[in-house]
Amino acid sequence: MPSKDPSPTPVPPRGRGVFCNRTLNLRSVRAIGYDMDYTLVDYRVDAFERMVYAQARERLASEGWPVDGLAFDGQMVTRGLVIDRELGNLVKANRFGFVKRAMHGTRMLDFAEQRDAYLQTLVDLSEPRWVFLNTLFSLSEGCLFAQAVDLLDRGALPRPFEYASLYRHVRSRVDAQHIEGHLKAEIAAAPERYVVQDPDAALALLDQKAAGKKLLLITNSEWTFTSKMMAHAYDRHLPGGMTWRQLFDVVVVSARKPAFFTEQGPFFEVADETGLLRPLAGPLRPGGIYLGGSAAQVERDLGISGDEILYVGDHMFGDVHVSKRTLSWRTALVLRELEAEVSALEAYRPTELRLMALMGEKEALEVRLSQARLALQRLHTGYGPPTGHDAATLESRVHDLRSQLVALDAEIAPLAKAGSELTNARWGLLTRAGNDKSHLTRQIERYADIYTSRVSNLLQATPFAYFRSPRGSLPHDPGTAGDPPRDPRPEG
Repeated sequence: MPSKDPSPTPVPPRGRGVFCNRTLNLRSVRAIGYDMDYTLVDYRVDAFERMVYAQARERLASEGWPVDGLAFDGQMVTRGLVIDRELGNLVKANRFGFVKRAMHGTRMLDFAEQRDAYLQTLVDLSEPRWVFLNTLFSLSEGCLFAQAVDLLDRGALPRPFEYASLYRHVRSRVDAQHIEGHLKAEIAAAPERYVVQDPDAALALLDQKAAGKKLLLITNSEWTFTSKMMAHAYDRHLPGGMTWRQLFDVVVVSARKPAFFTEQGPFFEVADETGLLRPLAGPLRPGGIYLGGSAAQVERDLGISGDEILYVGDHMFGDVHVSKRTLSWRTALVLRELEAEVSALEAYRPTELRLMALMGEKEALEVRLSQARLALQRLHTGYGPPTGHDAATLESRVHDLRSQLVALDAEIAPLAKAGSELTNARWGLLTRAGNDKSHLTRQIERYADIYTSRVSNLLQATPFAYFRSPRGSLPHDPGTAGDPPRDPRPEG
C-alpha cells in the first residue's frame, strides 16, 4: 500500500501568502539575505511612527513653530504616495504616472483642482520634484509635511519657505531622530512596546539554515541596536539555548544601504558586545559580525553571486530596487499592509461582483446608445445605409437609453465609492490607483521577484518552494476585462 502523506499543513489566510512576479526556484538559491527593521523585526507601526513624529515635532517647536496642536494621523498618509515638492501636495499616481488623487496640505483636492494641477504632468521619480514614500518609516514624515504646508499657507511659520525648502526642513528634523539615536534608545529601552513577536519567523529561518542556505543579516542599524532587537525578537523562539547569532553566517551592521550594493567600502569587524571595531584582515568568516563593507566582497568571500542570492527587505529602493538592478540578486519585498488589503478585498468581493454585473449592463447600454446616436447622426446628415427608423423614434431611443444610464450610474456610484475607500478613506488600496495599478505596484512588479506581508510567511512555502509567476494577460486576450463591449441584441 502507498504510504500516507503527513498531515496536511493548514492553509494560511490568503493575505499571508507569498506572491510571485517572476518565477523563483528557492532550491537554486544558496544564500538568503535579510534586512532587519520592518523585515526580520516587525514593529507596531502606529506606536513607532507616533514616537518619531512626536520627537520631530518637539524639534520644530524648539525652533518657534506653532505645532503644539498637531498630532500624528496614521490614516493621513500611506506608503506609496509621492510628495510634490513644487506644489506642496501629496499625490497618488497610477503605473503610468498619471495623478489619480491629490492632497494639498491636509485637504484632499477635488477633481477640478486636481485636473488643473496635473493635466499635463506625469510623476517621474527620476525628477527631483518628486519624493516617493516607499517605506513605513515615511508615514511620520509625510504627515508632518502635510501639516507644515497648512501652517505655511496660513503664514504661521517663523520664516518664509518654498514648498521644496519646507520639505527639506521637515525631512531633516525627522531624519535627526534616526541619526542622533534618541529614537532607537527609546525602543531599545522598552522593546515590548514596539516589537511584534512572531515565533514562526524563527522557525522559517531554522528551516532555511537546515536546508543548507547561508543566511545573511544586512542592516543599516548599528550593532548595539541590532543585537538588542534581534535578541528580543528571536532568542525566546529558538531551541535549546540557541541565540539569533547562530542563525546567520554573516551579520553586517551599519551597512549604509543602498551604497552597500553599489560601492566598494571597507569592512570592519565588531570585536565585542560593546561594538569595539577593528579592521578586517582577510576574508569574511562564518559567524562573524561586521560593519560597513560592500555586497561585492560578500559575494567574493562566500563564493556566491547574482541569482544565487535572495535578498528580503521592506525598502523598495534601498533593499529591492538597487540589489536587483546592480547585482542581479533575486528579491523579496515585505509589504506589511498586504494582509489588511487582501482581507478588505475579500470582504468587498460580493459587492465587487454586483458592481461588475452592473458595469456589464452599463457597457451594453452604452453600446446601444452609441449605435442610436450614430444612426441619428447619419439620418440628419444624409449618408450611410437606411436605418428603417425616423428621427423621432431614434431621438426617443436616445432619451430612453440615457435615462437608463443615469439610473444605473446612481446604483453604481455608492458601490464604486466603497471600493475606492478600502483600507483608507483618503487614498484607497495601496496597490490600486482608481481602476489601475498604483505607481507602487509598478515598482513591485519591476523589482520584487516575490512579495509577502512578513518573513514568517516563508515558513509555509518551505525552503524548497518553486514560485511560478502567473501568465500575464493583455487587453486583447479572450475573456479578459479588455474585451470590447458587445450587445448581441439587434437594433429595431
